[in-house]
Amino acid sequence: MNIVITGGAGFLGQRLAKRLLERGSLSGPSGRAQQIDRITLVDVVPPPESRDRRVATVTGDIADRELLEHAIDSSTTSVFHLAAVVSGMAEADFDLGMRVNIDASRTLLDLCRSRGERPRVVFASSVAVYGGKLPDLVLDTTAVLPQSSYGAQKAIVELLINDYTRRGFIDGRVLRLPTISVRPGRPNAAASSFASGIIREPLNGETAVCPVDPDTRIWVQSPGTAIDCFLQMHEVASDALGSNRIVNAPGLSVTVREMVAALERVAGPTVVSRIRWQRDQRVERIVATWPGAWDTTRARSLGLPHDENFDAIVQAYLREVHPT
Repeated sequence: MNIVITGGAGFLGQRLAKRLLERGSLSGPSGRAQQIDRITLVDVVPPPESRDRRVATVTGDIADRELLEHAIDSSTTSVFHLAAVVSGMAEADFDLGMRVNIDASRTLLDLCRSRGERPRVVFASSVAVYGGKLPDLVLDTTAVLPQSSYGAQKAIVELLINDYTRRGFIDGRVLRLPTISVRPGRPNAAASSFASGIIREPLNGETAVCPVDPDTRIWVQSPGTAIDCFLQMHEVASDALGSNRIVNAPGLSVTVREMVAALERVAGPTVVSRIRWQRDQRVERIVATWPGAWDTTRARSLGLPHDENFDAIVQAYLREVHPT
């Protein structure tokens, strides 16, 4: 069994690979558990070196078909497609977003089709597929109307995965992720980057800038729960998904003000005083089109886990970065 993780050098890709190595097996195309022989990490930059002999790496442009041919072979039974140009960058560079987020995804799906093994493909989609005038609670039946190039690109790949599955080329699964918080490391070009920055930087003794109104409501999920959801989406029986392969992942509906209040309860007022409020209309325009909450009845019926509250998310991050 060869498992391919695109975006394998990223923080979610690295966490997913680690969990898979610990787990040791996954369901194969037949639904029966198979031993993991190899995990192939694909990314534009090399991931940290692994001592585990089961880990292989393919480094380069994911839009390059020849590169993907090195990663996806006849033994590939599972693909976790996490690689993407993030929201802010896709909005700033339309051609780059189209090439990586759509063209590379289509190439990946075609290679899965050509191998003839009907692998399980789990695609990381996003809350950004929604937009326009939304109800307070977004339902599974709420139409997608993305208001960013990134959201449109994600929605297009969702449709492709549904159709490739209908045709029997792959066993596709789409997980629409909320905003992930708290991400480790440094800020990136995603419009949602502040949702981690206003927690991470103050805890590190640094100033953080919040570019949105404190009453902005967002839908968030912790990194650990995101990994659990990816694994559960992979393991769900194909029949349980039916013809609609898209699932809205469970999350927490919180305002930025509530996130900061949770930070204060966990870490104290001195930490919170490091947050500076400076609204950025570009970021606000993008974030304002995303739903603040969605119905997760289907996700829960499929066994996808959820976070209890935002205090627990902050505490989990603290345990990870300051284990002592």
